[in-house]
Amino acid sequence: MNDPILEMRGVSKSFFGIKALRAVDLTVYPGEIHALMGENGAGKSTLMKILSGAYRPDPGGEIRIEGRPVRIEGPLGGRAAGISIIYQELSLAPNLSVAENIYLGREISRSGLLARGAMRQGVGPILERLGADFQPSTLVAHLSMGQRQLVEIARALHARSKILIMDEPTTALSAGESERLFALIRQLRAEGLAIIYISHRMDEVYALGDRVTVLRDGRLVGSLDKPEIRADTIVRLMVGRDVSSFYKKDHDPEAGRGHPVLCAIDMSDGRRVKGCSLTVHAGEVVGLAGLIGAGRTELAHLIIGAAAKTSGRLELEGRPIDIRTPGEALEAGIAYLTEDRKALGLFLDMSCLDNINLAVLGRDAKLGWFLDGDKARERADRAFAGLSIRAANVGVPAGGLSGGNQQKVLLSRLLAIAPKILILDEPTRGVDVGAKSEIYSIIDNLAKAGTAILVISSDLPEIIGICDRVIVMRSGHIAGEVSRTETAPLNQEDIMALATGMEHLDA
Repeated sequence: MNDPILEMRGVSKSFFGIKALRAVDLTVYPGEIHALMGENGAGKSTLMKILSGAYRPDPGGEIRIEGRPVRIEGPLGGRAAGISIIYQELSLAPNLSVAENIYLGREISRSGLLARGAMRQGVGPILERLGADFQPSTLVAHLSMGQRQLVEIARALHARSKILIMDEPTTALSAGESERLFALIRQLRAEGLAIIYISHRMDEVYALGDRVTVLRDGRLVGSLDKPEIRADTIVRLMVGRDVSSFYKKDHDPEAGRGHPVLCAIDMSDGRRVKGCSLTVHAGEVVGLAGLIGAGRTELAHLIIGAAAKTSGRLELEGRPIDIRTPGEALEAGIAYLTEDRKALGLFLDMSCLDNINLAVLGRDAKLGWFLDGDKARERADRAFAGLSIRAANVGVPAGGLSGGNQQKVLLSRLLAIAPKILILDEPTRGVDVGAKSEIYSIIDNLAKAGTAILVISSDLPEIIGICDRVIVMRSGHIAGEVSRTETAPLNQEDIMALATGMEHLDA
């Protein structure tokens, strides 16, 4: 292997006397995709912000680039050192063209005017090299998320970066866009670029990573070469315990299964959902699986009244019920956790306290008019303790929390109404391994207490790990069901056969 392009030795960082990083080492080589993993709060972002110049490290550590010690002063210093970072929340100006974004801060001007033609000409070869299907003059506002990701990469290459840091780059991308991004990342690796890849997704790390470095609680806990990259090893390093304890399942699906709570019968929306029926009992966790576009979320929206149905009916605890809005669903005891917590779930600028109590404000009102602040704070404090929400206090804005803690705040709001059935749509999307394990434990405890739970997830190991049985959708229909027994556990092959229609080939 060549000499390292980056060496970080003994790098530490403190905030107000609290150690966020403790003497961390990181070595990266040219032409390498180096995955950086760890729970939220493990120190990954802090380490990368030091490398890119956004943070200044504590005295005592050292950073070397191509063997030479460097002192990185601010983001411009990071760029001058050949380091570019692409954050999860892209930092493009949508009202500017592609070329103007790439040249932002380094614009070409002539006689005091922007030389837009020269800038468009300057970025043309890079966009062509990346296989871009848009022009330098295109407004960024008109681009898809995958195309915007490409602009960020083009900006890094135009700045002649030697090290590219990518923070959760596929979060907002479709499966097709993700695959195109992976192909481009491999191309950049072949051209000698060093890529530091931050992700919570194991499949991406398997597909791309040449090496993996894992942080936990601000410390380096291990580095793995390609042959050593395995899910159980990575999880054990990340959470400090064996992978066998990852999926918590103490509730007994046979002994604990009660009466039918929700029955959806012949539900259709005239477009995506076509005559679907399912039943969920008290005390059981039912998975709703299927490929993207199968209609899982659309079926959930029909159940909670977020979309209009063209046929079908609902029964709640054996009684017919007509639900026309999500508000009516909540009042009836049907709670739905959206897959997009930031856009459709949380109010990010509101406090955790207000977010948690939002669904029960009317219940707490004194004289039907005045809010009971003491009761609201007591409920929020109980949620923080019961769900292990990590934040300074219940008064901090929800937008400042990690993804896993945001998800638990949103879950707390739904649990405040004591739902009869809880529908969870991608409950662990975008959260770290430790937070996933805690959410699985919450689901298990709710089932043990008798709550009926329907889990929509694209993560098959998750579905298999936490569910008692799995209903599989394909092309808007219920394709079949897979159940767990003492002698036959759930397995991915049976679920995928139903999801893809392969079971017909075996018949």
